[in-house]
Amino acid sequence: MKRILFAAAILAGTAALPATAQQQSQSYKFLQAVKDGKGDEVTKILDQPGQRIINTRDATTGDGALHIVIKRGDDLYLRYLLSRGADPNLRNGKGDTPLLMAIQYGQNGLVDTLLLVKANPNLANSSGETPLIRAVQRRDLALVRTLLAAGADPDQTDNVAGMSARDYAHADSRTPAIAKVIDEKPKTAARAVAGPKM
Repeated sequence: MKRILFAAAILAGTAALPATAQQQSQSYKFLQAVKDGKGDEVTKILDQPGQRIINTRDATTGDGALHIVIKRGDDLYLRYLLSRGADPNLRNGKGDTPLLMAIQYGQNGLVDTLLLVKANPNLANSSGETPLIRAVQRRDLALVRTLLAAGADPDQTDNVAGMSARDYAHADSRTPAIAKVIDEKPKTAARAVAGPKM
């Protein structure tokens, strides 16, 4: 009897395998179509009934469709994917959100697009690096202002050096204007919003 149940379980698992393999294959096709800029193919895949592939991630890098289009600076494609339900806070294998990547690649226009759809300016990657920390490190005053206006916390620290955007701004003597802008946002207000650290 145990052998029959075991064999039935194996057959049930095998029967489910093609659906899983098909979904993985569909995910691969979708991400490849996004990489190749094949809009018709992307739309065809997304238009299939019950399709929930929009936030699928690459098995190797963890990049989703938004990460891919941000790397190439494609605002039109970014807007299209967001309109189809892509998650603006999806993290890749390094924990990078689309917002973090847009800042890393100097795509300030894409930052504005992401913030419009409520991308979280305080989501850190696996190193604890926030969008504001990355903007300070890039010495981009306009971007620092944009992120602060969107609610970025200048006192949220990273996991590597235990430093915040405020700390990095003060440590870099080449950017006193950035430190000044950050200092206009009081520490007490930022900590009250973030809550107590445990």
